[in-house]
Amino acid sequence: MAARFAFTIAATDGKARTGTIDMARGTIRTPAFMPVGTAATVKAMKPGDVRATGADIILGNTYHLMLRPGAERVARLGGLHDFMRWDRPILTDSGGYQVMSLADLTTRTEDGVTFKSHLDGSRHMLSPERSIEIQRLLDSDIIMAFDELVPTTAPREVQHAAMMRSMRWAGRSRVAFDTGGDHAARAAIFGIQQGALDQTMRLESAQALTDIGFDGYAVGGLAVGEGQAAMFGCLDFAPGQLPADKPRYLMGVGKPDDIVGAVERGIDMFDCVLPTRSGRTGQAFTRVGPINIRNARFAEDQGPVDPECACPVCAQFSRAYLHHLVRAGEILGAMLMTEHNLCFYQALMADLRAAIADGRLKHFADAFRSAYARAPKE
Repeated sequence: MAARFAFTIAATDGKARTGTIDMARGTIRTPAFMPVGTAATVKAMKPGDVRATGADIILGNTYHLMLRPGAERVARLGGLHDFMRWDRPILTDSGGYQVMSLADLTTRTEDGVTFKSHLDGSRHMLSPERSIEIQRLLDSDIIMAFDELVPTTAPREVQHAAMMRSMRWAGRSRVAFDTGGDHAARAAIFGIQQGALDQTMRLESAQALTDIGFDGYAVGGLAVGEGQAAMFGCLDFAPGQLPADKPRYLMGVGKPDDIVGAVERGIDMFDCVLPTRSGRTGQAFTRVGPINIRNARFAEDQGPVDPECACPVCAQFSRAYLHHLVRAGEILGAMLMTEHNLCFYQALMADLRAAIADGRLKHFADAFRSAYARAPKE
């Protein structure tokens, strides 16, 4: 039987690492990008097609699945993997992000967070223990500790109080995970570092998480409007504060050039809605930057979305056809654009892994940034 959780670093290049995470449901190649399947679906994609893009793992969301269709129902139907027909690892976000993004609908106490459902107004309590229980009912492979996220613009005392509460919740999450019976024997749990952009707070958080002990560690609280320069400034120190022999996951990131810069700074795992959400709204990612396929200049363009892309979409369909589908609001447009974008992201991750293994990451990253900056102005 495969290991419950084993992280192996095969090669390094500067701060960057490439390797594998081995779990019972499969191997995850790192650096890895996880397509977001918030509500038990990667929007506009079938599970087999997601896998065909090169994805080793996807992400689901505790908050949304708790509300609909309900974690207990998913458990009765065999767990999230059987429910959505995805047989490889799934990481579940704990719901902590919604503490910030739905702040107007929440009440926070030391016990947890009371949510007012954005669907029907019903009230729900999400505590560290309940978050872990939901993720266990979903049969998640990688469970995230429950945390409290506040904006990086919040006053320092607010940021510090939220970080300290997150560390207390991390301890409770760990206890809840360890008492989870058979599921704890086949799943893993990650802690989440908080502390906004402050190096001292980040170190305090990292030390608290390390004392508790987790299978992996996430850098949380970034990509929430602080800008790339500020995010990279934090990533210059935050990953190095976490254990070097464990995976480091940057939550909610991001744009392709964000990912390249974060890999250079030692990050191993990523997730973001950008490739799928952008695909549904007509934005395609290419080696020379993003393009808006709705733009009139593509109406008679018979070339592929990205001449350097080997994905099935670029092999079969023209920019003109995709322009037509998206402008007409055809479902196939969203499907094809999403497939291309996910293929682009997975190809980028494969290129990053190869560059690290070959000791040429700086050359690759500089060339990528130079080409990516050539995106035409819409």
